[in-house]
Amino acid sequence: MSRVKNRQFWESAKYNNESFMLYYQRLVELSISMFEWKNLPDTVDERFLELALFSDGMAVFFKDKFLKDSNKERNSTLNSEYEGSYLALRTMIGGHLNVYNIPNERRAYAANGYNFPLDETNSVIIFNNMLHTNSVLLTEYYAKRLWDYDRIIDVNVKAQKTPILIQCDETERLTMINLYKKYDGNEPYIYGTKSLDPKNLSVLKTDAPFIADKIHNLKQLIWNEALTYLGISNTNVNKKERLLSSESAANNGATIASRYSRLNARQQACEQINKMFGLDIWCDYREDYQIIVDEMTEEVVGEDGEDNG
Repeated sequence: MSRVKNRQFWESAKYNNESFMLYYQRLVELSISMFEWKNLPDTVDERFLELALFSDGMAVFFKDKFLKDSNKERNSTLNSEYEGSYLALRTMIGGHLNVYNIPNERRAYAANGYNFPLDETNSVIIFNNMLHTNSVLLTEYYAKRLWDYDRIIDVNVKAQKTPILIQCDETERLTMINLYKKYDGNEPYIYGTKSLDPKNLSVLKTDAPFIADKIHNLKQLIWNEALTYLGISNTNVNKKERLLSSESAANNGATIASRYSRLNARQQACEQINKMFGLDIWCDYREDYQIIVDEMTEEVVGEDGEDNG
């Protein structure tokens, strides 16, 4: 019996982990895909830059002019094509702070062992948001809540199929387990031996209430809340009728406000990079599907189905 319990525990834990990772990876993918960097040098990987900002809260932009000459032996694993190239890598910060609490010293590094000392005169720190923090904590928070609601739905739906409690003699426990497996496997007929005495069985219906639909609506609200945090347009209300334009604008207000922190931090870095290196890079949110739809829709259809435009 302990083996059965252990197996059930590990299977449940496996489903919990899979559900959490599903939502976490979806939110991470959405988060790092929201921004469009324009006129980045070819040697800067936009995907890597966004991953660094998401996980570390910062990255450093610089130009390594001396890679081949001064660091050839120390960084022999890095391709020579990066000589004199612009890079945007993960960074460790330290040293004294300036009057705005920005560290004067920073060191760029990569997984292949490359590292390069920098300071405020030859590099710019790109921050993930105005608080200079990463996005991991909030993403994990929403992924955990969504995972929890998912598992509640699974348990509640399962309870609709098996809302029974079986009491039997200890000698018939194994028989009941085997019969239940057939029942759980949707077999149309279940056979018992002559030794099975129905008088020794007691079945108690638990009659679990069906609440999966309500939990699903709650999960949808949490998902929309996560999208709002990421700055992705969504309808953060449960309403079957078409929203009026004023309602849609009010709902998108929080979404647009959520964009400012992360977007402003990136645009400030762009301005500093352009001034320091004479470049013309810029960052903006990718064109939003919902905004495209709103611009294409010139007439607002009311709840009564008539054109109000």
